Amino acid sequence: MQKYQQIKKLFEENKNPEKALQEARYMRNQFSFYGMQTPTRKALYKDFLKEEKKTGKIDWDFLDICYKDDYREFQYLVVDYLICMKDYLIYEDIGKILNYIKTKQWWDTIDKFDRIVGNIGLTDKRVDDLMLKWSKDKDFWVRRIAIDHQLNRKEKTSTKLLEKIIVNNFGSDEFFINKAIGWSLREYSKTNPAWVRDFIEKYKDKMDKLSVREGSKYI
Repeated sequence: MQKYQQIKKLFEENKNPEKALQEARYMRNQFSFYGMQTPTRKALYKDFLKEEKKTGKIDWDFLDICYKDDYREFQYLVVDYLICMKDYLIYEDIGKILNYIKTKQWWDTIDKFDRIVGNIGLTDKRVDDLMLKWSKDKDFWVRRIAIDHQLNRKEKTSTKLLEKIIVNNFGSDEFFINKAIGWSLREYSKTNPAWVRDFIEKYKDKMDKLSVREGSKYI
């Protein structure tokens, strides 16, 4: 609780009400904000994260308290904390992360959690089967994470897994799913344009136009 109070004090001292209103509007008034520029916010807890990393232990109780806070900056802190501590995350931690994923959902945190989960998958192949399962989840945000968890893996991307996950999401009318499909293909096309070109040619009749447009951007 002491760590949480220390961070909260820093946030309170650096809040900007005018910018907070702008950020809230941008996020469709779903969350409250202190109103800090991203570099300012990260600078406030940079030293704190450095000290936490030295411990080599993830403080889940602290993260739980932060994630429950009404201000969005605390969810951003949790994400940055987990990214900082990525070397200490293991497969068994994904259940805890999933609790965050399913709470206060929006693209701003979801699109960070995909990398966090994806990083665990680089060293634990059990994540592959889990992502296949998530790709059929009733929660489209969970499916979005499955689709994009291999972003920026480049030559380490499993194309078989990517194909299965994307195919599992054909026929969706959800913007955030079709955008994610396009995004994953677009990013991988920077590494393997031929594979993406062949994929789109093979499945274009089943793909949403948005996915095709996004996925074809660099090929």
